[in-house]
Amino acid sequence: IILDKPFPTYPDGFPGDLMDKFEKAIGTRVLGNMAASGTEIIKDLGDEHVRTGYPIVYTSADSVFQIAAHEEVIPLDRLYEICRIAREMLKGEHGVARVIARPFTGEKGNYVRTSGRKDFSMEPTGKTVLEYLVEKGHEVMAVGKIKDIFAGRGISRWVASEGNMDGLDKTVKFMQEDFSGLLFTNLVDFDMLYGHRNDPSGYARALMEFDRRLPELLGSLRDEDILIITADHGCDPLTPSTDHSREYVPLLVYGGRVKKGVNLGIRDGFTDIAATLAELFGIDESFGGRSFLREAAE
Repeated sequence: IILDKPFPTYPDGFPGDLMDKFEKAIGTRVLGNMAASGTEIIKDLGDEHVRTGYPIVYTSADSVFQIAAHEEVIPLDRLYEICRIAREMLKGEHGVARVIARPFTGEKGNYVRTSGRKDFSMEPTGKTVLEYLVEKGHEVMAVGKIKDIFAGRGISRWVASEGNMDGLDKTVKFMQEDFSGLLFTNLVDFDMLYGHRNDPSGYARALMEFDRRLPELLGSLRDEDILIITADHGCDPLTPSTDHSREYVPLLVYGGRVKKGVNLGIRDGFTDIAATLAELFGIDESFGGRSFLREAAE
């Protein structure tokens, strides 16, 4: 889906009148309301949050409204409820792409974010390739936060994951099933644990761990399967910022039907992947992209 205008961002925090309405809706004040690193803001405001019980609201360079809370102060169910209230409010002018629950645990000086993160995405404004696949009788299996990103639309089955290795375990398990459709996996550690935390050593270790698992992934492919490895954005752990970075992302295509040594060039965008899936599954929609199926596959 190509938007007519970008999602709103809030480098100076959210407007006062919006926050007043939000505080009234959830029945409590909030802390923060600024653009910040998620790990830094719980370090700076975690103690005050534990003392007062007020949730921490912050944003980033992305179009996100993030709510952090200690799991022993605001239980997960309540944090998710607060996020749903925010999601319902943030429409129209303030229709951010995602509201994100950011739970953490630990004690003073040692707060740690947990895997209870949950994304409450803006509903897609049109039909995605996932929905067309399901309509044609195919399955769309999602591993990790894919279901949250698409607000549950066009997803047949899904499983949460706790880190890259668990995500790969669940991906391989799905690959062993007999199904027709798309298996869509997000490996979040590269972004959440290392890119945003400016940890190049951790990032390198995560890449090597993935490399060690790659033969298992490739060995699970059937002759007709096509594997696409890409990233939804850059998150260079060496940049001064803790936000996403703007380098090109990889596009690696592999499978029994895939030609060897083909350079697919610099693509126009993720629409090209959507267009490729559409051609592969006989969906008569372009999605604004340029399919690389005939370039890449026999």
